[in-house]
Amino acid sequence: VVLDGNTGTAKTELLARLALRGHQTLDLEGLANHRGSLFGHRPGGQPSQRAFEGRLAVAISTLDPTRPVVVEAESSRIGGLMLPKQLWAAMCAAPRIRIAAPLAARATYLTHTYSDMIEDRARLMEVVESLRPIHPAERIADWLSWAESGDFTALAAGLMQDHYDRRYEKHRTRFEQPHDRLVATDILDDPALDRLADQIATLLG
Repeated sequence: VVLDGNTGTAKTELLARLALRGHQTLDLEGLANHRGSLFGHRPGGQPSQRAFEGRLAVAISTLDPTRPVVVEAESSRIGGLMLPKQLWAAMCAAPRIRIAAPLAARATYLTHTYSDMIEDRARLMEVVESLRPIHPAERIADWLSWAESGDFTALAAGLMQDHYDRRYEKHRTRFEQPHDRLVATDILDDPALDRLADQIATLLG
């Protein structure tokens, strides 16, 4: 079962909460040591492709094949690592539970989740600069201005609205199925995430 949703809908955190509730999960971003976006670098860098696949094989070997396994929606690549073809094919065919939350709530959530990027202002601006070939100069200037001034909530909202959300919607239309389920929230604080995890757990059965 694929846990889907636009950037900032706390999918990784919800995956962890589902694991605490006794559900089988596969944390692909944890195994790849990458958050799956341009801003996804984590300390220590990524393992080699071979090491990643070894970690994945060990994690899969602990799963009960008669029970659902929840994974976070990803592209076929996490950072510099490729998902094995069989796993990617299974994810493409799997039913999805989509998380929906307003842009403002997601922006607030991301400013906490990506606190390491906020602390490294130079790296943050470098990643924004890398988007220059695919966005108007005025938009890049706004993003850089928000990064420089410390308005990270505005920066997160701008990046999601004009970069990530459009790409997610395009990606999602390729895999949507009639029986996919939707769970929605107006906020993404701890109590709201617990409620979402409970709703998802109920859908999983």
